[in-house]
Amino acid sequence: MADNSDAPVLDTGDTAWVLTSAALVFLMVPGLGYFYSGMTTSKSALSLIFLCMLSLAVVPIQWYIWGYSLALSPTGGKFIGNLDHAFFRGVNEQPHPAAPTIPGTAYAIFQCMFSALTPALALGATAERVRLLPVLVFFFVWPTLVYDPIAYWDWGLNGYLAHAGSLDFAGGTPVHMASGFAALAYAMVLGRRLRSKQGEPDQPHNYGYIMLGTALLWFGWFGFNGGSAVTAGARAGQAMIVTHVAAAAGGLTWMLLRYRHDHKFSSFGFCCGAVAGLVAITPGSGFVEVWAALVYGVLGGAICHFVVELKEKYFFDDALDVFAVHGVGGLVGNLLTAFFATTKIPALDGGEIAGGWVDGHWKQLLIQFWECGVGAGWAFVVTYLILFIMNKVPFLKLRVEEESELLGLDATQMGEEDYTHKSDGFRQDTSCSHESDQTLEKGVDQALVGSAAGPSSPERIV
Repeated sequence: MADNSDAPVLDTGDTAWVLTSAALVFLMVPGLGYFYSGMTTSKSALSLIFLCMLSLAVVPIQWYIWGYSLALSPTGGKFIGNLDHAFFRGVNEQPHPAAPTIPGTAYAIFQCMFSALTPALALGATAERVRLLPVLVFFFVWPTLVYDPIAYWDWGLNGYLAHAGSLDFAGGTPVHMASGFAALAYAMVLGRRLRSKQGEPDQPHNYGYIMLGTALLWFGWFGFNGGSAVTAGARAGQAMIVTHVAAAAGGLTWMLLRYRHDHKFSSFGFCCGAVAGLVAITPGSGFVEVWAALVYGVLGGAICHFVVELKEKYFFDDALDVFAVHGVGGLVGNLLTAFFATTKIPALDGGEIAGGWVDGHWKQLLIQFWECGVGAGWAFVVTYLILFIMNKVPFLKLRVEEESELLGLDATQMGEEDYTHKSDGFRQDTSCSHESDQTLEKGVDQALVGSAAGPSSPERIV
């Protein structure tokens, strides 16, 4: 009989929870696509959903080739992992040291979904003017040079931020700050949209898409934060509770701040605030008590809201405010964790941390500042260099031509459209008279012109 004394002791409950969480995080990516799609014009609505789905295709291939090994190899140095697990060599039933109760395969696919989501977040800044071919290259290069190193610093067993004592439970820096500051770099390299230069207002074209996207993101975030506990226990439950409370507080805060402008309750404002609250709570979700989640949500929603209000004074055109919500929201969450992290929550599943200010660990704020600085700096500078070099290569030119931008990315980059207006069929079904045809055609044309112009309100998010 074979000796199985050295076989890992795996927990089927933990494994099932992490695999479920991986599926929940997967769902966040198309949810993000609908969220972004609703925020932009109808002429480029489909392209944003497509970009998010492309991230789900390209980034996991990079993850399989070397991303997983670079980001999470347990035997790497202080700065980056090695290639010991390239092409998933040795990724089997043996658990990763950071997840000792589940197979390595389960941990690898769960972390893969984080890697796929992050560059998709950044692409919101590029709406209405980015070429799709260079994005495919970006989706492979950017995780290799930006996401994987930052993830290793934070979560790698030998990563220097982890050794310094930084606290980032589910991706405040590798996911949100990295994508937010990458979005800032992308917006600066691309330049302003034509309609932004002309002073045309931003206005969502489909509030239903925004609501749907928010619901999918909120739902998936339970796996994003709860799954990061890697065990199906009390800490995972706590992470899910604070996630929901922060999202609710953030949504209500943004909506009420928006109410002061026109005394109307904005569904869009609520959705943006909910996402800001989710972003803010992410780094602290496995470290803080429920009362603190209210602070995360209120401050995350309020600060991100006011940053969006100030965006018109900037010289860059972050089309969908990725920097304001994810870059600034991640920063807020990281710093709040220095104040509210407590030893009580990790102890729920046997973990130990030094805690934050609530436990008298004053040094944690300096550590969190250090983490934010190196994460933001690396993401912005390296992303800018990647895009600058790509833009010098003729077939990788980042921005579409002016005519394509005016016609919309759906038609010019994809040859497909999210919305089609079949006026001929409409006329045939309603009347046979030539006079009625002319009247209906005029009405349809006027409707299309009005739709393209959008509502008269000059405000989009704020």
